[in-house]
Amino acid sequence: MFRAAALSSLLLAGVAYAQQFGTFTAETHPSLPAQQCTTSGGCETISTTVVLDSNWRWLHSTSGDTNCYTGNSWNVTLCPDAATCVANCALDGADYSGTYGITTTGNALTLRFVTGSNVGSRVYLMANDSAYHMFKLLNQEFTFDVDVSNLPCGVNGAAYLVEMDADGGMAKYPTNKAGAKYGTGYCDAQCPRDIKFINGLANVNGWQASLNDANAGTGNWGTCCNEMDIWEANSNAAVYTPHSCSVSGQTRCTGTDCGQGDDRYAGVCDADGCDFNSYRMGNTSFLGKGLTVDTTRKITVVTQFITSDGTSSGSLSEIRRLYIQNGKVIQNSNTSITGIDPVNSITDNFCAQQKSAFGDQNYFASKGGLKTLGSALSTGMVLALSIWDDHTSDMLWLDSTYPPSESPTAPGVTRGPCIASSGEPIVIESVSGSASVTYSNIKFGDIGSTYTSGTTTAGSVGGGGSS
Repeated sequence: MFRAAALSSLLLAGVAYAQQFGTFTAETHPSLPAQQCTTSGGCETISTTVVLDSNWRWLHSTSGDTNCYTGNSWNVTLCPDAATCVANCALDGADYSGTYGITTTGNALTLRFVTGSNVGSRVYLMANDSAYHMFKLLNQEFTFDVDVSNLPCGVNGAAYLVEMDADGGMAKYPTNKAGAKYGTGYCDAQCPRDIKFINGLANVNGWQASLNDANAGTGNWGTCCNEMDIWEANSNAAVYTPHSCSVSGQTRCTGTDCGQGDDRYAGVCDADGCDFNSYRMGNTSFLGKGLTVDTTRKITVVTQFITSDGTSSGSLSEIRRLYIQNGKVIQNSNTSITGIDPVNSITDNFCAQQKSAFGDQNYFASKGGLKTLGSALSTGMVLALSIWDDHTSDMLWLDSTYPPSESPTAPGVTRGPCIASSGEPIVIESVSGSASVTYSNIKFGDIGSTYTSGTTTAGSVGGGGSS
């Protein structure tokens, strides 16, 4: 991330040949308290905070304020190779509100889409100043409130879990001295290659600047791990999606293992996942503006991770979803697609039927399905909260017709009401820069402990997994 202002001095912490951090701006993590709940004892507040991902941070020379990375390109003098770049460059602290549009009030976090020259952001929930909070959610539920009323087509407010290391990779990779305090160690099931530092080294080798994103590029390395997308949404559509991988924990990839382009179904992770989008599953009147789940108002989202034996040591067998608005518990909508049972939760059977009905490859199953994701949930996963637009596919996979070349009436192609041109980043960054998402009231714990049961409303007629 380019930082325009010239600064006069630099104090460094770290050692030579390490991923270092600077102190032009003090790193102070905004408070975002969460609650841990039990059915017997109620909910107890824990003092959690958020930290900005390292990819958004100003990266400068250790000897001054020269940018190591500007726009979508590396400084070839400071960063001729991976090891030299790490020795020469430091991540700095973040001005959360002024530069990135990230603010917290009480238990609420607001992420603004465009702030000055900055676009989007991603933060992680921290247990303390140097470690991410690790969510172990087998036989547990995760609940939060979200306001997506100011998120238009093409913009995604995402809350999801990834299998990052609690310390951001410091213990595994001695050249990483910045750690979780500076938001290092990201990974997900897309095996992203746009991450600037992976395994404590700079991702400069083979770096190619993006042709349509002034702030991004890709290197030879990607960073992979199991991922649970609890909520990806705007005011028009929403989806929740588990992704499984054949690797355990954050893993660096190269070549075919990254599973990109023509290698999508040859990589170590399932990039597609097994998604449940009510609109795509046949109920176009369930979630949206003024609908059963009304996206013009705050929504309470509950996700339950059910195990085969009802204990935290069992295998993950089902992921259930329900919503709460106006004191009413709203069961997730049931599927209404030929070839898929009328269910309202994610199971391995649902995934197999969905992939078959939509003509998609079930790479989720080949990577272990829910059981594999359950192992990650047992070990612990990090919560990421973000706002972003999509320079690859215009977010059409979330809220429109995708692939756009397919007939909108083909099974599984239409995912939301947005038109095909609605997600072009160059347009929405200009026209909808003031878009924002607010996450609040994060709770987790025993099944049924994070919300108050009230009047229950069925999402649609039919059976299926319900809470």
